Amino acid sequence: MPDASWQPVIGLEIHIQLATASKIFSSAPTAYGAAPNSQASAVDIALPGVLPVINADVIRMAVRFGLAIDAEITPNSVFERKHYFYPDLPKGYQISQLALPIVTGGHLDVAAEDQTQRIGITRAHLEEDAGKSLHDAFDNATGIDLNRAGTPLIECVSQPDIRSAAQAAAYAKRLHTLVRYLGICDGNMAEGSFRIDANVSVRRGATDEFGTRTETKNVNSFRFLEQAINYEIERQIDVLESGGTITQETRLFDPDRGETRAMRSKEEAHDYRYFPDPDLLPVAITADDIEYERCRLPELPAAKAKRFERDYALATADANALTVNPETADYFETATAAAGDDPAALGRPTANWINGELASVLNREGLTIAEAPIRAGQLGGLVHRVADDTISGKIAKQVFDALVAGEGETADAIIEARGLKQITDTNEIAGYVDQVLAENPEQVEQYRAGKTKVVGYLVGQVMKASAGQANPKEVNQLIVDKIG
Repeated sequence: MPDASWQPVIGLEIHIQLATASKIFSSAPTAYGAAPNSQASAVDIALPGVLPVINADVIRMAVRFGLAIDAEITPNSVFERKHYFYPDLPKGYQISQLALPIVTGGHLDVAAEDQTQRIGITRAHLEEDAGKSLHDAFDNATGIDLNRAGTPLIECVSQPDIRSAAQAAAYAKRLHTLVRYLGICDGNMAEGSFRIDANVSVRRGATDEFGTRTETKNVNSFRFLEQAINYEIERQIDVLESGGTITQETRLFDPDRGETRAMRSKEEAHDYRYFPDPDLLPVAITADDIEYERCRLPELPAAKAKRFERDYALATADANALTVNPETADYFETATAAAGDDPAALGRPTANWINGELASVLNREGLTIAEAPIRAGQLGGLVHRVADDTISGKIAKQVFDALVAGEGETADAIIEARGLKQITDTNEIAGYVDQVLAENPEQVEQYRAGKTKVVGYLVGQVMKASAGQANPKEVNQLIVDKIG
């Protein structure tokens, strides 16, 4: 086992594809899935004589992002040329930002491993995406698809404040949630809208000096991010404890093998020969521009979670789960409103259904909350009928399953069609109680001898005898009254 005195030092660079209709410097569309090279304009493929023109929506989205992470907005940010050669980069350089990025500073507060940690953000800069090399599309050849070339990105660079793979995943998830709330990115990791590079080094716990880092590129899931970082931490510790040295390099993660492997040596900033792009003016952002975007900010996930805790009497974990994306948060509020007029009383049972039974269905079927087979209003109607004692919690699960299966439009319709209304007549319930007590004399004596927990068994027998339709609270009280 590696020496536990080693401390990981982790920073993440996350590429966030902005949800604009057109590219950062051209009018070409950004829609995913088009035929190869069908969305590459003369600007994108760098034909002679073309000039880039900045997309104003890109600037607005970057300002909104900077405000949401409590960062500084640079009043005059500059685009620069980052030079390198690769077949999917027709110009021979990428337009990016180095010296004067549009966003500097900021932070995210991240909960992981039973603690909350503030992760600093160094910068968030704008840049254009490159094209894509298709190595598996042809025999003995590589295809080049330039549809992505010029797609607008924010690259968000964290401080090296992260100390574990779990914390890194929590930070990435928090950022993913934030950009979706802001409406600046769809967050689709499978389509490359949210890509993560992990910089990892290790050091002895007693030193302030950082070790040599490696960069694992283009990790496209949070689970793979944790696996890649944990593998790289152990690999580096093993190398150092064996007397070796860490090579500063770019690596790729192989999810099939659960390991990283070397890709190429890691460049430094000076290797790219950055200089200001002579075709683009500095981006001037006024105080009025910033205030306009501040007014457009939605309720952000951290604030929404706190409100859910306060207004709906939710536990922190439930509030966080419900605000992981705006669609789930909206579903919860719609369902709770449909359940009745007391959000403080109805929020918790509604949350339990969403985070429990509904989440199980969505996970099993591979669905998003937007694709849920039971609408928010339908779920709220079900919660309402449990709250007003029309049905018991046990019967409610039958109704839920029927709604999911599309066997009725509302909970009321299913309850009526199946005759599932809860029995509330005291005399009828007393008949079931008397029957169960007569059939279980041993448990009755155990209760009288002080083993009061046996009442749960007796309640269960009454519920079974009544096909789950007796009011369990009344059943419990009647049993206690009759044998107490």
